[in-house]
Amino acid sequence: MLVALLSAFVGGIILNLMPCVFPIISLKALGLARQGGDPAKMRAEGVAFFAGSLLAMLALAGVLIALRAGGQAVGWGFQLQSPVVVALLVLVLLGAALNLMGLFEFGLGIQRMGQSADGHDGLLGAALTGALAVVVSTPCAGPFMAGAIGYALVQSPLVALAIFGALGAGVAAPFTLVSFSPALARRLPRPGAWMTTLKHALAFPMLAAAAWLAWVLSAQTGSAGLALILGCALLLAFVGWVYGIAQRRSMMGQPARMQQGLVVIGLAGIAALVATPGSALRAPQAPQVLQVAAATPGSGTAASSAPIRWSPEAVAKAQADGRPIFVDFSADWCLTCKVNEKAVLSTAAFKDAIARTGTTYMVADSTNYDPRIETAMAKLNRSGLPLYLVYSAQGGDPVILPQVLDTKTAVSALEAASGRKV
Repeated sequence: MLVALLSAFVGGIILNLMPCVFPIISLKALGLARQGGDPAKMRAEGVAFFAGSLLAMLALAGVLIALRAGGQAVGWGFQLQSPVVVALLVLVLLGAALNLMGLFEFGLGIQRMGQSADGHDGLLGAALTGALAVVVSTPCAGPFMAGAIGYALVQSPLVALAIFGALGAGVAAPFTLVSFSPALARRLPRPGAWMTTLKHALAFPMLAAAAWLAWVLSAQTGSAGLALILGCALLLAFVGWVYGIAQRRSMMGQPARMQQGLVVIGLAGIAALVATPGSALRAPQAPQVLQVAAATPGSGTAASSAPIRWSPEAVAKAQADGRPIFVDFSADWCLTCKVNEKAVLSTAAFKDAIARTGTTYMVADSTNYDPRIETAMAKLNRSGLPLYLVYSAQGGDPVILPQVLDTKTAVSALEAASGRKV
């Protein structure tokens, strides 16, 4: 239990380095600079951010535990298996970027949504930023997290919530510690014109995160979903522009009823498009993938290194044929998966090892929800991606490889599974 709690906490800290999370944390750092080094305000925002992160993590964990208790085979990052959720996140990040660029004023980015009227500077907004950081940080299970999450999902709900709470605390810990650091507060520059330039610059990482999620959506839904989100993005930009005009007219004491009406109509249009039933935000039918012939070790025939689609039946058939098997559990929304794919799985050394050892190479794609994949991972007490398995040609349980993969480890595992050197 203690190891799982510590692993979850450290894993949460590492999630802050994810490219989709870092821009959001940067916005909060800018918010601290705006406080002018006021220790009380900095601590208040740090506590609010911590609370938002923790509550969002517990809410996600509660939904995950409830779904699993109801018989649903879902795992970590399950919300990004929903194209509707991905589409909404694209629009949220795009709206925050347009705000940062000054197209309209809605506080200081999305984290200022809850600025209160009593002079407390954006405490609810800080909490909302912490919640957003948690939501977008869950596509992958980084180092230390896989075992902790797998352990949590086979324990009682209270134990599971405690471990997920430690994960949420890890996500919030760096920013919260910074907000409580008097030494850092003294080093922060005084508010000035430089903050406007920095605010505009921070819009571009937000746009990059939105573009990545739009790419994920296209992988989930095909061209129909991509066309829909691009249309929604264009409409959102128009709404932001009109809203900015209405704001400026109001500040000058001029009526802005027409602009306000256009804003309402535009937001209603976006909501209708995202909620539209039909095939636009549904996963397309997966194409049939043919089985690629693989040579058995020692046959002298090189097998193809091209992957085939994973299924329990395909695994059983390959085992019955006495072949080693490499299974890549991944998803398009998993950044660690994509790094490993580029750095290891697409290299000539790995492909050569696959072919020469006669290994059957399978991919279990969780970009869209597949209950069989979630069930297979649950049997191994694993919930987060990536997950790499190597089955020996002699049969038996698979060997689980590290989530941060390297070529030497992968090739050595294939050699051991086949019983021969490459």
